Amino acid sequence: MSLTARIGELSPYLRLLRPELYYMDLTLPASSAILASYIATGGLPELTPFVIAVMGGFAAITSSYVFNDCCDVDIDTINLPGRPLPSSRVSKSSALAYALLLLVIAGAAAAYLNPESLLILFIAAGTITIYSIFAKRNTFLSFLPVGISYGLVPIGIWLAFDPAGLLKGGDGVILPLTAICFGLMMCVTDWAFTLGGVARDVEGDRLKGAPTMPVTFGIPFTARFVTFWWIIGVIASVIIGWSAHLGPVYFAGALASGLWMLAQCFDFIKHPTPERGGALFLNGSNYRAIMFGSMILDVVLCIYAGAYTSILW
Repeated sequence: MSLTARIGELSPYLRLLRPELYYMDLTLPASSAILASYIATGGLPELTPFVIAVMGGFAAITSSYVFNDCCDVDIDTINLPGRPLPSSRVSKSSALAYALLLLVIAGAAAAYLNPESLLILFIAAGTITIYSIFAKRNTFLSFLPVGISYGLVPIGIWLAFDPAGLLKGGDGVILPLTAICFGLMMCVTDWAFTLGGVARDVEGDRLKGAPTMPVTFGIPFTARFVTFWWIIGVIASVIIGWSAHLGPVYFAGALASGLWMLAQCFDFIKHPTPERGGALFLNGSNYRAIMFGSMILDVVLCIYAGAYTSILW
């Protein structure tokens, strides 16, 4: 049975959480927590805070998906009529309550871990709300707040395990270079990731008057723009590994998946169609999930495998 068929059998409330993106949405907070703990303490995070951070990060990310679906019902009726809201399997009021519940779960997790993480969550949630309510219907630059919001996810998780101390009057380093690069990598790759999906949805956006980049400048221009930011993202992934002194497992995973991702981007330039944009959207999720998974494995090996550390730089 195909992945699409299996997803179609899920509860509509699970489908609202984008099951095709689960791997990325779980490995992002997991890798952020593990790398932050490794940089700060040389070890892995404690289990309870780690599980809370992963579930809280996942809830924050998926809350934005559900809220965006509530704002885009008219567009999705054209582009993605099988989704739970346009197909009337979930009402808009129920979906809004669901999004709020997920945000409350994320907020409770952040408050438990570190008030600084809660502050970042508020900023990220406000930023993505601007996108869903205002930016998408008014500017071709609507992808900008999406990337900023998702770039804050690893920062919020990082602060839970390596606090900056700003709320207590601390005067130390706010964030290490690795954390900054992680946030920037997530931001720019999410610009590219989002625009791949927007290219897929160009028909509905055009009919409903949403001036997205593919609508305003065309898919060929968008394909080149997307490729530029994926290149920057792959470079940023290398800087993350260098600054954190990660080993060959991470670099092998990040570079192999990164080069594969760039090959998909160049194919999008050759075939600038909505369907190829949609495929690139999923490619971007898989690329980042592989990179995050490689990071997790590399850190675990760095901590527990003495022979592995002997070949590190």
